Amino acid sequence: MAEEMRIVLRNVGKIDPLKIEDYINAGGYKSLEKARGMDRGELIEEVKKSNLRGRGGAGFNCGMKWSFSYKLETDQKYVVCNADEGEPGTYKDRIIMMNDPQSLFEGMAICGYAIGSNKGYIYCRGEYPYVVEHLNKAIAQAKDKGVLGDFDIEVRMGAGAYVCGEESALIESIEGHRGEPRFKPPFPGVEGLWGKPTIVNNVETFANIPVILEKGAEWFKNIGAASYPGTKVLTLTGDVVNRTYFEVPTNVTIRDVVFGLGGGIVDNKKFKAVQIGGTSGGFIPEELLDTQIDFDSMSKIGAALGTGAVFVMDETRDIVDIVTRITKFFEHESCGKCNPCREGTKRMHEMVERINNGTGRVADMDLLENLGGVMSVACLCGLGQAAPAPVLTTLKHFKNEFNAKLN
Repeated sequence: MAEEMRIVLRNVGKIDPLKIEDYINAGGYKSLEKARGMDRGELIEEVKKSNLRGRGGAGFNCGMKWSFSYKLETDQKYVVCNADEGEPGTYKDRIIMMNDPQSLFEGMAICGYAIGSNKGYIYCRGEYPYVVEHLNKAIAQAKDKGVLGDFDIEVRMGAGAYVCGEESALIESIEGHRGEPRFKPPFPGVEGLWGKPTIVNNVETFANIPVILEKGAEWFKNIGAASYPGTKVLTLTGDVVNRTYFEVPTNVTIRDVVFGLGGGIVDNKKFKAVQIGGTSGGFIPEELLDTQIDFDSMSKIGAALGTGAVFVMDETRDIVDIVTRITKFFEHESCGKCNPCREGTKRMHEMVERINNGTGRVADMDLLENLGGVMSVACLCGLGQAAPAPVLTTLKHFKNEFNAKLN
C-alpha cells in the first residue's frame, strides 16, 4: 500500500458522496471557479501541457481532444462522459461515481467551459441502475447549490452492449439508435452527438481535471511515467490475494501490482499469466512482469493498459480454455456492422474452441495468427481491432498449451 497515490480517489472514504457540502469543504468546485476566470484557450493549453491522456483505452491527449471543438462556431456543443464500464473485472468508474460524483461533475463542467458547451451527458452502463439513481441525486444537489452555473448534466442509461464503450457507438445509443460505431472522420470532436461538436472522455479522465487545475500541469507531469503521467486506478481480480482496487503512479511495474499491492498468488501457487486492460487485453507471462504499467510500455509488449482491470491466473488455469471463453464473448458482443469483426470473431471462436476440444489442426494455429493480424488493422472500431489480442498473445507466450491440445 505504500506505493499507492490517490489523486482520482482522493476523497474516497473521506466524504459523504451524497452530501455536497462535504465535497465543497474539501476544496470542491474551486477549480471550476478558477477555470472560469481563465481564457478558454489558456485553459485548454494547461490541460494539454499536463499530458493527461485518456484513461478509458485509447490513451489520447485530453487537452488535444478538447482543442478540436474549442474554435468551432456552432449553436451547440456537448460534453459526454463515457461511463459504459463493460470490461469484465473492471469497476473503477463505479468506485468514482459512487464515492465522489461531484469530482466527475466538476471535471465535465470545466470541459464545458473550455469548449463553450452548456450541456453534458453521462452515459452510464445499463447494468448500473443504482449508480444512475445515485448520480441523479448528486446532480440535483449540485443544481440546488448552483455550483455548475449554466452547465446542465443529464444521465442516460446505456443499452448494455459492450460495443457502446466505443465513443461513436455510445453517441449513436444516446441518440436512440442501435449501438454501432461510425465511420471516421469526421471525429466526434467535430461532428458528434446530433451532428454537433462533442467531447467524449472517460469517468477517470474527467475526475483528474479538477486536481490538475488546482495543482498545475507541471505538478501532474512529474508523477509516474513521462509519456503517460499521473496515476491509474487498477482493479484486481482472479487468483490474487488482494482482490481490491488501488490507485498508483503509472511508472510502477506489473510485478509491483501483482506481488506487491496484490499480495501475490492465492495459496502460494505459482504465477502463470496476467491479463491487463479487460477482456481485450493481452496475456502477460512471468518474464514480462517488470514492464511498467503506463500505456506505451504496455503497448510495446503487445498488451494494453486499457481500463486498468488486472486479471491474475495461477499455474492451475487452462489458458486455452480461458481464451475459448473470451473469443465466445467477442463473437457475442460484435455489433456486426463490419465484415472483419462480424466474421472474424465467429471464425476465431470456432478455431479456438476446436483446439480446446482436442479436434484442432496445426493449420488452425497459422490461420488464427493470420486472421488476428487482419482483424487488428481492418476492423472498424476498437472492439474488433482488440478482440484478437488475447489469442495472439497466448499463441506467442503459451504456444505449448495450444500444441498440447492439437489432434
